[in-house]
Amino acid sequence: MSNTWKVYILAIVSFLVGTSEYIISGILDKIADSLGTSLAAAGQLITIFSLVYAIGTPILMALTAGMDRRRLMIYALGLFVLGNILSFVLPGYGLFVAARIIMALGAGMVVVTALSIAAKIAPPGKQAGSIATVIMGFTASLIIGVPLGRVMAEAFGWKSVFAGIAVLGLLAMIVIVLAIPHIRGDKPIPLVRQLGLLKKRKVAIGLSITFFWLAGYSIAYTYLSPYLLAVSGISDKWISGVLLIFGIASLIGSKFGGYSTDRWGIPVTLMGGMVLHIVMLIVLSFVTNTLVGVVAILIVWSFAAWSSGPTQQYLLTTIEPESTGTMLGLNQSMMQLAMAAGAGIGGIVVEKVSLASVSWIGAIGVAVAVALAYSLTVSDVSKRKK
Repeated sequence: MSNTWKVYILAIVSFLVGTSEYIISGILDKIADSLGTSLAAAGQLITIFSLVYAIGTPILMALTAGMDRRRLMIYALGLFVLGNILSFVLPGYGLFVAARIIMALGAGMVVVTALSIAAKIAPPGKQAGSIATVIMGFTASLIIGVPLGRVMAEAFGWKSVFAGIAVLGLLAMIVIVLAIPHIRGDKPIPLVRQLGLLKKRKVAIGLSITFFWLAGYSIAYTYLSPYLLAVSGISDKWISGVLLIFGIASLIGSKFGGYSTDRWGIPVTLMGGMVLHIVMLIVLSFVTNTLVGVVAILIVWSFAAWSSGPTQQYLLTTIEPESTGTMLGLNQSMMQLAMAAGAGIGGIVVEKVSLASVSWIGAIGVAVAVALAYSLTVSDVSKRKK
């Protein structure tokens, strides 16, 4: 088997992990009804997963740095599969939370290890492309995994989604054993040294952009399904299709973001995308009971939101060119913390204010990211020229 196909296998594994994380937002209403909890409580399942992923992953990866990468991938997938099996068989909200914690610990190691393997087996000069392919698998879970999960949940119950992921995870373990070679681990980089970068002003601002951009997005996206049903007035039968269209727009937006950054630069692409993101979140609250209108807004929202992704990651690599890997690793943790914070804040907003207000609160978060991006990419440059 060629290394190109091996990278695609790693991308599929990444897709499974992404689906396990994002699927909650696609079936949030069904989970809340089944477990007898509020939408806000169900939304905290995303918060818990993201927090465990963000905090646990760097610690576990530091502890297992010297381990053979294939063996680590098998162990991580085993933990991930166990979490999905427990999600399927255990009753009640509390035990489901415990299963999500186990799932998140395995998921974080799976993604980071997959990225590491992809870089090491890629041909010279194609490491970045291989890493992008694995990341694309994770992003594809929004496009395919979430709407398919919604369809499966409607046909067989929401717990069946996790049973399906567990089965596919077991198959992935077998394929990994057969296809991926033994790869030595890396020399560990102490966490203290990694976290030391956060003391630098530009690094702190750069990672803060990630946090507020994605937190603002997560505040609204976590509650997208119930929002579309209760606020936008979309029929339940259209939700799966709408989520699929939303996911496709995110993929196109991500591709465009990379092209635009190369063509027009970081400031125009990053701030332009986030400003459009804000506008669409606000406009969404005014358009109701029209499927075409709501879908059009969701397409532009998703496109704009994810156009910022590759631009932001590239920006971080320019801040600390000598520590690219560490910066991207910190950004992964920051993204998960942002998702956790967004889901948590969204839950509070839904409980204390209203479901309809999540789009406005999300827009405020993205607006903070725009201000930070301006200070880092435009204001600083202007000051240096003077």
